[in-house]
Amino acid sequence: MNNYLTILDEILVTMKRESIYNRYKPLVKPESNNEEKSYWFIFKSDHMLINPKSSLKIPFHKDLNEINVIPQRKHYMGILNNKPCYVIEVDPGTQVRSGMEFLDLRTAYDILEEDIYLLAGRALQIMNWDKNHMFCGRCGVETMTMEDENAKFCPECGFTSYTRISPAVITAIVKEDKILMAKHSYGLKDRYALVAGFLEAGETLEEAVKREVMEEVGLEVEDIQYFDSQPWPFPNSLMIGFTAKYASGEIKVDGKEIVDAKWFDASEVSRFPSKISIASELVEWFLQTYHKS
Repeated sequence: MNNYLTILDEILVTMKRESIYNRYKPLVKPESNNEEKSYWFIFKSDHMLINPKSSLKIPFHKDLNEINVIPQRKHYMGILNNKPCYVIEVDPGTQVRSGMEFLDLRTAYDILEEDIYLLAGRALQIMNWDKNHMFCGRCGVETMTMEDENAKFCPECGFTSYTRISPAVITAIVKEDKILMAKHSYGLKDRYALVAGFLEAGETLEEAVKREVMEEVGLEVEDIQYFDSQPWPFPNSLMIGFTAKYASGEIKVDGKEIVDAKWFDASEVSRFPSKISIASELVEWFLQTYHKS
């Protein structure tokens, strides 16, 4: 077990994602009223405006009229590279100047730097939270945005809502020297991936791993080990990665979320084409740990 943990630690060192806090300081209220150039995370629905001429690929302007956008909603996000940064949403009919385009965040991953991409995910979640909590979920009265934190306050009943985060677990299940890969009924249906699912009320993370694995592929697992976590804005999630060992049972897919599942050895598993998901890190861990030279 000690050798296993040592290998895992060494691999994690090389896999750690960039932190959004390397160049970013989260704030809710501007530190000063000085007007200066700012970084803008600009969304039209769930597509973000990309500026290919900028080193960070996001607009950096003092006046939004320069790029022909008018905010429908706007949130201050803090300091990026010692400059203010904001997230705004624009009208669906907005047209921007030539050379700029709106891209969905999955496509934008291969264009943006890692920490900027993560910050874009934060921006999208804040924007969607603002849009989806305009009225109190308890009494229906229009909410007020609090000045000192990302929260919506109901002036009628006092109910407060915060930015929503939905935790989910994703697990690399190993049996001897093989990993379980499952084909989902949604998303990329021609690709095998890892078992994953959202937590339910009252569960621990480890209990969620056991339940999801049993529900989706009919197996029992043991030796559940935390691997890493990743913010996932599709939508409003936190992905928590685990490794686990097969304990018992025969593969029996649920036929709803999972349509097929198999055991694969390292020679049969391909690296994911994109590192956008923590799933790619879990697969890389398996390949490096169980590859036979």
